[in-house]
This record gives sequence, structure tokens and C-alpha cells, in this order.
Amino acid sequence: MDFNLIANQYKEELINNVLPFWLNHSQDKELGGYFSCLDREGNVYDTDKFIWMQGREVWMFSMLYNKVEQRKEWLDCAVQGGEFLKKYGHDGNYNWYFSLNREGQPLVEPYNIFSYTFAAMAFGQLNLATGNKEYADIAKKTFEIILSRADNPKDKWNKAYPGTRNLKNFALPMILCNLALEIEHLLSKDYLNEVIETCIHEVMDVFCRPELGGLVVENVTVEGELSDTFEGRSVNPGHAIEAMWFIMDLGERLNRPELIEKATATTLKMLEYGWDKEYGGIFYMLDRLGCPPQQLEWDQKLWWVHIETLISLLKAYRHTSSEACLQWFEKVHNYTWSHFKDPQYPEWFGYLNRQGEVLLPLKGGKWKGCFHIPRGLYQCWKTIEEIAKARS
Repeated sequence: MDFNLIANQYKEELINNVLPFWLNHSQDKELGGYFSCLDREGNVYDTDKFIWMQGREVWMFSMLYNKVEQRKEWLDCAVQGGEFLKKYGHDGNYNWYFSLNREGQPLVEPYNIFSYTFAAMAFGQLNLATGNKEYADIAKKTFEIILSRADNPKDKWNKAYPGTRNLKNFALPMILCNLALEIEHLLSKDYLNEVIETCIHEVMDVFCRPELGGLVVENVTVEGELSDTFEGRSVNPGHAIEAMWFIMDLGERLNRPELIEKATATTLKMLEYGWDKEYGGIFYMLDRLGCPPQQLEWDQKLWWVHIETLISLLKAYRHTSSEACLQWFEKVHNYTWSHFKDPQYPEWFGYLNRQGEVLLPLKGGKWKGCFHIPRGLYQCWKTIEEIAKARS
């Protein structure tokens, strides 16, 4: 494999295809913030603004400004989105709404903890890009609220009846593994280490189950036990694999090679488990006992699952030189580029059916925005460059 050639493929796709698409089509130049509902060509088909997507795009252009090149248009894009979020995205006490109308009026209450996580990520990177202390304060206050809601992320909007089936979900400790490093410049060392150790334990010792051969489940009981219910049997291969590159980054940071080894083994386990042996690609959701999954879209092939898998495989290969990771990378790379990349218009498709045919030709919507594809292209580009450098 020509690593320099592959690195350039990811770099060129990011810089010359995907980023211009979002810069040109998503910014609301009139009222601020971003449109995320964009059709195949980049036309806006709905003007609602989702806080996840606003925060993710602020983070993306801030991060690229900080780490790739200090392009004025990237910083301008990030700042205008950050200012819109600061003004309209929360209730005044940094409780972040789920969605707004185009003008910034709230549509859905602040029930979703991931509105908070992506706001914290956004303002942490924006603070690094601008030096604006107000952005740092917003990130820190939001992070404190996230941790205060760790045991009940939906807070008063939780619709589960209390006490009957108390489950905890994989998503929050997973995202905190990444978020803690994103805003580490704003946290004390002891506080940061405490959060990191808690999250590593949750991800690798609670949700990763040795009695299931190392499978990662989406929900366990509050006592940390398996639950034979729809939620408790649910397995999301892409989610687990994405978490593993967060763990690898932490393992590198903490100089804990055993953590990287376990994350590599878990990546391979989840990929082998989740790969569709008939049509190729990675299933979205599965049931660990082979029961019918509750998600009707369980057999779809999703953009983020595949791009996150590419990141994990490359990071695992860089750290361990595992031939299995390299072989899987080639297989997933070929599937991803041949199925998700739109050959006619910029940006990538998000939703394929099981056979790999495009289900929805949109480039952005309520759940797909300026995040997984550009972040994945960036991470793959940089990781492959490191692999190539180590081999030269």
C-alpha cells in the first residue's frame, strides 16, 4: 500500500471537496448559524437549526483553523456559528436546546445531553482559535452541567418511569473520553485525570463484556449488569468502534499500551461481528442474542459507522502494526469510497440500504452534518501521514 498516496487522497477530499461544500452551502449569511438540511447539490430543504449540528460545525472549522491552516474563512465561519449558538442556543443558564427555528427561537427543550457535549466541544476549540475568554467560560460551565447530569442525562425530560428498569447508556461515557481531551486546556490536571479514568473504566470494563467475547453493548443496568431487554441486547458496532479510537488516543496520552491493545482487539471483534458477509458494509444495529432488533433501520449502512471504523483501524495499525487491521482497513476503505462518495456532487451520501444502494440522496439533515466525514478525513489523513513517516 502506498501510504503517501492514500494520505493525499484523504487530504484532497477534505480540503477540496467536503469543506467547500459546507462553507458554500450551510452558512446562514442572513440570520447566523448553519443550515444542516442540504440536498444532494447543497440546496437548503429545511431551515430548522439543530444544536448538535451547530456545535459540531463550530468545532470543525475551529479545529481545522487550529490544527491545519489559519484560513480566515474557516475562522469566520466558526465565529459566526459560535455567536449564533451563544445568543440563541441555550436558556440563559447553558441548558442547550435540541433545536431552534431559523431565527433562533427554541423548538425542542434541552432534553438531549449531546446538545451540551457538542456545545462544550465547540466553545473549547473556538476559545483556542480566538483567545476569547467568554468562549472558555461557556465550555467549562457546560462541561460541569454535563457531569452533574451523568446519572440522569435527560434530567426532568426523562420519559422512563423511575425505578422499574434503570439502565445506563454507553454514549455519554464514550463521548466524554473524547470531550475531556478536547477541553483539557480549560480543566485542572487532577479534574481531567479523574474524568478520564472514570470514562475509561465505564467504556472498557462496564460496557465491553468479556462474557460476550469482548462485545460492547449499548445499555447495562445501573449496577453494571447485562439486561435481557430490547435496550440491553442492543449492539451498535459503529458506536463501539468509534469509542475505541478515543480510547487509543487516551492510551497514547497516558502511556498505557495495554489500553491500546485492548481497544485494537475490541475494534477487530466489533468489525468482524458487525460486517455484512453477504453484501458488505457494517450493519447499523444488531441484537446480541440474535433476536429481531427493535430498530427498523438495523440493516442500513451509515456514513459515520464506516468513516469512524477507518479511523480506528488506522490508529490501531499505527500503534500495533497489526496486519489484520491493515487488511480490514483496505476492505472498509474500498467499500466506503465506492459506496458513500457521490461521484457527481461534493460531500458524501449518508444512508444506504443493506445492498449498498443510496436510500436518501441528502448530504445533510437532522442527524448528518459537517462532522463525521470531515473529521474522519482529517483523522485518516494525519494518521496515515504518521504511518508513512514511521516507515520512511
